[in-house]
Amino acid sequence: MFPSKLYSPLLLSLLALIVTALCALLLGRYEISIHELSTFIATLLGLSDMPAQRYDLLHSLIIEARLPRVIAAVLVGAGLSVSGAAYQGVFRNPLVSPGLLGVLSGCAFGAALGIIWHLPPLAIALVACVTGLIAVAVGLGIAHMFQTPSILLLVLGGIVANALFTSLLSIAQYMADPVDQLPSIVYWLLGSLSAVDVQALWIIGPILAVAIVLLCLTGRAIDALSLSDDEALSLGVPVEKIRGALIVLTTLICALTVSLAGMVGWIGLLIPHLARLMVGPGNTRLLPLSACLGGIFLLAADGVARSVSAGEIPLGIITELFGAIAFVLVLHRVRKGWL
Repeated sequence: MFPSKLYSPLLLSLLALIVTALCALLLGRYEISIHELSTFIATLLGLSDMPAQRYDLLHSLIIEARLPRVIAAVLVGAGLSVSGAAYQGVFRNPLVSPGLLGVLSGCAFGAALGIIWHLPPLAIALVACVTGLIAVAVGLGIAHMFQTPSILLLVLGGIVANALFTSLLSIAQYMADPVDQLPSIVYWLLGSLSAVDVQALWIIGPILAVAIVLLCLTGRAIDALSLSDDEALSLGVPVEKIRGALIVLTTLICALTVSLAGMVGWIGLLIPHLARLMVGPGNTRLLPLSACLGGIFLLAADGVARSVSAGEIPLGIITELFGAIAFVLVLHRVRKGWL
């Protein structure tokens, strides 16, 4: 008999993530069988052999076209989910999402500027990331204008930053060329993995992966913040320093995810609730499980987005649709006292 720990939700979710990623490599307009995939992998590792023409075709489909998309989906889903879980812990509010402090609206404004300026994809991603960080800095700056910054002031600062950069985004859309630029901005705001730039992925991906792992290791610190500020300070916990460091790290993750895939909603709000149903409120287990479930959810949503119709549906539409339905079911369970 296998040890019971092998059946833990985290290990099962890791296994499900691997299986979902392999299935995502098979999906597309040109379907690949499991036998072909296994033969290709064996040939790639030098353990088997297949016709050169077939190998070149599968290499183009799997390695060059689908694998970057799968990697991006896992990183973006994991990043948004773990950021949402961290934000909910830091702000002691289960209805908080990663866009609370303005990072999403800031990234959207930066991407719109990059499209208007005709920048290459990597430059657009970098500009979006920078403006997202600036938006959060504005929100934090507003909160620290007062002598005693609190969670309420941070939220209010985030509301102001969101409003400011949303208005700047509207101005950018108004100034964009309605034929060439505005459709690109709107499509980017809907979110998609179809145009993930490989160069941007190889640069942003490792940074994002390291940031996700670091955030997953901060579970104990976030648990300490679940206490009131006075109680945490009485125990010697440097509340302001920990909260500031966590906000910086989560903001960086959110900015990097948005710069890769555009605006993908609901993941950071929904997935932490699903993970909490499985392992409880302890962030030591909640954060890594949220990362795995987020990757699975986005891989599944991307598979639906590129399979249900002849033309690819923007990813943000699928996540909003499925996320809203799933969130209603989660709230139903919350009302019954499952959380």
